[in-house]
Amino acid sequence: MNPPLQNVTSSYEKYQMAVNSPESTVTPQNQSESNAGTRIRNFLIALVAIALTVSLFLGFRTETPTGVLEALAAEATPLEVAISNGKPTLMEFYADWCTSCQAMAPDMVELKQQYGDKLNFVMLNVDNTKWLPEISRYRVDGIPDFVFMNNQGVAIAQSIGEQPRPVMTANLEALIAEQPLPYIQSAGQISPFQPPVTEKSSSEDPRSHGSQVQQ
Repeated sequence: MNPPLQNVTSSYEKYQMAVNSPESTVTPQNQSESNAGTRIRNFLIALVAIALTVSLFLGFRTETPTGVLEALAAEATPLEVAISNGKPTLMEFYADWCTSCQAMAPDMVELKQQYGDKLNFVMLNVDNTKWLPEISRYRVDGIPDFVFMNNQGVAIAQSIGEQPRPVMTANLEALIAEQPLPYIQSAGQISPFQPPVTEKSSSEDPRSHGSQVQQ
C-alpha cells in the first residue's frame, strides 16, 4: 500500500473508532435531555429579562400621588406670570394631603402635556399662607378648586371638586377657544379645607360653589 493511501486509511480508522466509542455516542435519550435543558435555560433567561424590564419600567414611571402633585407644582407657571403673559389660565388650589387632588393628578399631568403650550397651569398650595388673599378672594373652602381665567388674567368661572377627565378636557378646550365653559356647573368630590384666616369675600369672586359667573 502506498504511504499516502496508508495514511488516509489510518486516519479514517481512527475517526471510526472515535465515533463508535461509548463516550462519543449520542443516544436519542441524551439528545432529548440536552434539548429539554436548553429550552428550560432559555425560558428562565426570558423570565429574568421580563422581570428586569418590568422592574425598570415601574421604577421610572411609578410615582406616589404626593410625588405627582409636587412635580406638577414644580413645573407650574407662577401666578404673576400667568396673569400677564396673554394666555388663558387654569389655576388649581390644592394640598399635598388632598385625596381628591391626588386622584386627579395623573389626569392633570396629561392635560398639561396636551395643552401646556396654549394655556397656563397654576398651582396654589392652600397650606402656604402666601396665598391667603387668593384663598379669601375665591372663597376656597374645599379642594381641588379650579379657577378659569381668560387671556387677560380675569377669572371667568370656577369649579370645585374632583372632575372627570372628559369634563376638564371640554372646559379647557372651550377656555382656549374663548367659548363658554360647557361643564362648569358640575361639582365633584372634595377635601374640606378651612382657611386659617377668614376675610370678607371680594366683590370680584367669580363663583358661587360651582356656578359659572360671567365678569
